[in-house]
Amino acid sequence: MRYSQLRAFHHVALHGGFSRAARALNISQPSVSDQVRQLEQRHDVLLFTREARQVKLTETGEALFRLTSEMFEVEERIGVLFDQNREALSGHLRIMADSAMHVTEAVRRFREASPDVFVTIRTGNTEDLLRRLRNYEAEIGVVGNSISAPDLDSVDLGRTPILALVSKGYFPRNIASLKFQDLAKYPLIYRELGSRTRAQVEEEAIRLGLQLEPAIEVEGREAMREVVASGAGIGFISEAEFGHDARLVAIPFADVDLGMSESLVTLSARRDVPLIRGFLKAVQKSLHSVDL
Repeated sequence: MRYSQLRAFHHVALHGGFSRAARALNISQPSVSDQVRQLEQRHDVLLFTREARQVKLTETGEALFRLTSEMFEVEERIGVLFDQNREALSGHLRIMADSAMHVTEAVRRFREASPDVFVTIRTGNTEDLLRRLRNYEAEIGVVGNSISAPDLDSVDLGRTPILALVSKGYFPRNIASLKFQDLAKYPLIYRELGSRTRAQVEEEAIRLGLQLEPAIEVEGREAMREVVASGAGIGFISEAEFGHDARLVAIPFADVDLGMSESLVTLSARRDVPLIRGFLKAVQKSLHSVDL
């Protein structure tokens, strides 16, 4: 296979079409199409399905795209290594977080040090986050638990308690805490499967031999907050994620110690990517300032 064929394939997959890939590479569209066709014919594979004017990666194409993403990132890192005079970071840093609140201070410090970097923050549960990291669709992940995997590097961000979340006025004002055992008396609002907050609540219920069933299941933290704000029942949230919402009240548990150990995770294979290194430095500085 030729470098030019892989480059053509990668840009078609990256930009979602042959015309856009041609513009990005500054070559003609027939040239891009020919390079991809030669790659497919040489190895007797189908990398794209072509319907009307849209192209979609096949299963083999998706696997190859993950490899070419790694390949061209390494190429970029080699260029940075040889360019000793390049000091300022630039590019696009993609962060996936179960809650953006855990990295806001680090993002602020990172942007102060690297103003030319465009940062995007997207939310999702742990399963979605790890999938995106491993598919090279994100550089940084922030999860509500400790993760140990041979392909990941992890930084402990600390532990925050899990609280019951209710609408203002749901309980009398004199209730300052809630017994976990009493949850069975109320309608419960759970997040989707894959949520670590939900898993913690379910694991504690099993440990105590308590039968808890959700009355409502919602997708995502914001949806859960809105349903709770309507007065429909009790939800669950970590203290760090509570934020400021006059409609909601967070109540600690009096008889159990539930908590979320937040971690920042990155792919070990990408630890030398300049953007990742730069953000990890900002994280360490923000953690140090909290300790002080």
